[in-house]
Amino acid sequence: MARKTARPGRTLVVFFLVVAISYGLVVIGGTWKPALGLDLKGGTRITMIASGSPTKDNLNEAAAIIDQRVNGSGVTEAEVTTQGSKYIVVEIPGDTSNSLVDTVTRTAQLRFRTVACTSQNPGPCATATTPQVPEPSGSANPSSKPSSKPSGSPKSRPGFLAPKKPSASASPSASPSASPSASQDPSGSDTPSPTSSPTSSSSDSHDPAKSALAFQNNPPQDAIAAFNKYSCPSDKPVQDDADTWLVTCGTEDDAATKYLLSPAAVEGTDLTSANAGVPQNQVAWQVDLSIGGQGKQVFADLSQNMVGTEKQFAIVLDGMVISAPTFNGVITNGDAQISGNFTETSAKSLATSLKYGALPIAFEKDGISVEQIGASLAGDQLTAGITAGLLGLLLVMLYCLLYYRGLGLVVIASLIVAAAVTYAMVLLLGHTAGFTLTLPGIAGLIVAVGITADSFIVYFERIRDEMRDGKSMRVAVQAGWKRARNTCLAADTVSLLAAVVLYIFAAGVVKGFAFALGLSTLIDLAIFFWFTHPMVTLLARYKFFNSGHKLSGLSAETLGVDRVATAGGRA
Repeated sequence: MARKTARPGRTLVVFFLVVAISYGLVVIGGTWKPALGLDLKGGTRITMIASGSPTKDNLNEAAAIIDQRVNGSGVTEAEVTTQGSKYIVVEIPGDTSNSLVDTVTRTAQLRFRTVACTSQNPGPCATATTPQVPEPSGSANPSSKPSSKPSGSPKSRPGFLAPKKPSASASPSASPSASPSASQDPSGSDTPSPTSSPTSSSSDSHDPAKSALAFQNNPPQDAIAAFNKYSCPSDKPVQDDADTWLVTCGTEDDAATKYLLSPAAVEGTDLTSANAGVPQNQVAWQVDLSIGGQGKQVFADLSQNMVGTEKQFAIVLDGMVISAPTFNGVITNGDAQISGNFTETSAKSLATSLKYGALPIAFEKDGISVEQIGASLAGDQLTAGITAGLLGLLLVMLYCLLYYRGLGLVVIASLIVAAAVTYAMVLLLGHTAGFTLTLPGIAGLIVAVGITADSFIVYFERIRDEMRDGKSMRVAVQAGWKRARNTCLAADTVSLLAAVVLYIFAAGVVKGFAFALGLSTLIDLAIFFWFTHPMVTLLARYKFFNSGHKLSGLSAETLGVDRVATAGGRA
């Protein structure tokens, strides 16, 4: 069997091509400065006051959920702390958009209810003074291609509730008959306190779907009276009780629309996942929901009874209607989607809030303050940290150059390439994953310099040992690589596992240190395999190194032997 010929030149070309592509992506991203963390750049501080008298456990649980929300889409290193018995303080690096503030403060109480009446279509709530205005259907044809143009007003967001995986018997979709929209922090509205439950038979009281349908078709008179008396928009808080009917408004651009809703048919606790994305071959953002538990069957029962009608099904977030679509298909597996006039920011914000659960506490409406804060460590500390890192890097280079001489040039080149790759990764991760660079993160990158240098030392000493046994440099490079490779893999695996464990169980800026350490360890492996080894293999072909020149670092005097073999030996 023919022995495989080493092609170090080809490996180096492919490696530098990948590096060039990474910098091409940096150019597309349009930024050459890494995103700095709270301690180096400053950012936004959000202080929230819990309403009522929450327990310490509830306050800590809310802080943990908020921490997951703000750090869930990237390594932003936001800091979430509790103060006293009522305060939660969130510090986020950089300028913070209103959508992120809304994501932090939203209680994310999600419920699904049937719609009995709306101000556009009073239905059974119609009186002599409230003429019924026919509401446009808007139901999509199952066989037609969905339009990428959102419906409703330009600012409205969610508009459609449809199955993600249509059943074989139908290709269902749904569209709103109003102009519902998503609100990141509903302004709230005053909801009348119902004095009776919806009219339903005792046999239906245990069935959420039948109870919701019964209310939709025949709401009680006290609910009708409360609906007709109510006006939207309203700035008073919503009293959202899952066991009773609800009169409320839509959100933002739909704030003038009022709704009479049944008791909750499906609770948000049945929500198993929520993710934002753009479906294949479409351009509009949507939020995909998966409903499990009892809610899956309720969804199927409601959609089966409401299919082909103009009856609406409301998605209620924090007591406000964010969407009220109609069904024209049956949702059999609990997988649905909210789509319409979503932007990327609004879709991700809603999905993040739902994904990480409802807060166990509410916040006082006027108790949320947002302020800009300066860098806690300022520019002197950043300069000192960078200077320390560069000084350490130069000392390592100098030591390797003096000790390994010609081979030290490989160390210097490898460290420079590693620094270039690391910088490109920091820029790309900052642009795509929200990674921010803090002093602990810089410390993680500096520590990784030692890990990288260890790999070179292990490899070079293996080569020297093989040459002391009488092998030529060409043979020693391959024989030493086999042994050094396993050693370096074991060492880097330990470092990587330590970084992963630290990242999982740590919090705040310590996660940034762990992430930077893990990233640098992976980069070290890439440099070692695809740059250092091919480079040494290439240099072994030159007489300056394989003949044992006194400046090569592989001379007879350096190795402690009589002469350097220029041929022979077995790998």
